[in-house]
Amino acid sequence: MKKYAVFLVNVVILSSLLECPTILAEDLDSADAVSFEADSDPTLPVDPIDPTIPVEPVEPTQPGTAGPLSIDFASHFQFGAQKIVTTTKTYYALLQKFKDGSEGPNYVQVTDKRGVQEGWTLSVTQGGQFKTQENETLNGATLSFVNAAMASTMADAYQPTAVTEYIFIPNQEKIVMNASVGRGMGTWIYKFGKDNTEGQTAIRLSVPGQSVKLAKKYLTTLTWSIKAVP
Repeated sequence: MKKYAVFLVNVVILSSLLECPTILAEDLDSADAVSFEADSDPTLPVDPIDPTIPVEPVEPTQPGTAGPLSIDFASHFQFGAQKIVTTTKTYYALLQKFKDGSEGPNYVQVTDKRGVQEGWTLSVTQGGQFKTQENETLNGATLSFVNAAMASTMADAYQPTAVTEYIFIPNQEKIVMNASVGRGMGTWIYKFGKDNTEGQTAIRLSVPGQSVKLAKKYLTTLTWSIKAVP
């Protein structure tokens, strides 16, 4: 009977690390005036390729963070069941699935509706090596991504800067998106692969041949954090 190991990444979304007060536009003397305030309502996920289209991801189904500066959605990286082999192998995360049957690149979605143009940073931390529920470690396993890109309905002039490739170091926080002052307003998609073709090989898990692989499920946790500091 063939034996398989299952590799998963369980993504945990943290709350925004700054409580944002309500912001009103400057009061106007004119009776024909308009004012705006920060919006704390949740922003629902949109398509990573065409952000004008709302989507319903199959998983994860937990809501995004609350508040006007938020992480709306983050994909779980799923590598599926793989044969146990004694050679070094690279596995690729499955595409993000949606309830209408379509797929897209794995992605993280963030929104800034504070109305202050102060900027923000998005960071990620891998919480330790891949392990089984019995705490058995997948020694030497390396998680990485390439071809990261951004999408938004906002103008390019407001686009944050982003890391396009990264090799995760367990327990080390990495800033992957940075919106300087005057940038990052609205909803931004940080996607791994600009389309489905690139997305199929953008999230990678390299496992050495000499690593002991048990016929069990291995997991790690990615923690995404958004902070109101450009």
